[in-house]
Amino acid sequence: MAKALVREVHALDPNLAPGEVISMREHFERTTAVRRVAVMMLGVFGGLALLLAAIGLYGVMSYTVSQRTRELGLRMALGANGSDLLWLVMSHGIALTAAGVALGAGAALGLTWLMGNLLYKVSPRDPLAFVSACLVMSIASLAACFLPAWRATRTDPVRALRD
Repeated sequence: MAKALVREVHALDPNLAPGEVISMREHFERTTAVRRVAVMMLGVFGGLALLLAAIGLYGVMSYTVSQRTRELGLRMALGANGSDLLWLVMSHGIALTAAGVALGAGAALGLTWLMGNLLYKVSPRDPLAFVSACLVMSIASLAACFLPAWRATRTDPVRALRD
């Protein structure tokens, strides 16, 4: 089609040199390339932030479990079973997560005016986006808390009390 278009332009005016002939799809991809790269980078950085938050919570929970080894061993020696210890450690992680999600959601709601002009046909206070973000963060934090909690259930009471 491009060759036929060039022939028609030359037939109308032989001195006229047609510019670059591109399809509408290619024109659309060129005009939106910067935004697509920005959105991709935002997604990558958001994923990295989620990973760092999960690793940080895992570190805090792992340190807490290691510091409470004697207490956990004593609880097991007094009759607590693994599910009790699992719930004890997970509830601590859930409390940390709830506080973090509440603070983060409050800060995000307070700062939505900063990016209101960057959004197209989406409200900066979109409830679905906020609920989704809180849900993803909660699931990641539960996954980060599970390994230290599971490790707490494997505490040997005799070794914990001896150390």
